[in-house]
Amino acid sequence: MRSLQEMASEGARKLQNASSTMAASYDAAKGRMVSNYNATPFGPNTKAKYANGIQNARFRVPDVNKWQTNWIEGVSR
Repeated sequence: MRSLQEMASEGARKLQNASSTMAASYDAAKGRMVSNYNATPFGPNTKAKYANGIQNARFRVPDVNKWQTNWIEGVSR
């Protein structure tokens, strides 16, 4: 049986490997996010502010060490 540390290390490695494509995937989804939000019943000002916020948002790569520490803590409860 693997220890929590071994499982967390594997997860951290996978997150590190995926992080290079995460920003590109986020940017590619921006149009879909705005399009789906436009289907909500909110007014034009709210929708415009949301669209502006999404277009100006920048993806930040997760801190792998923080993720690993939080994962171990979370599954240990």
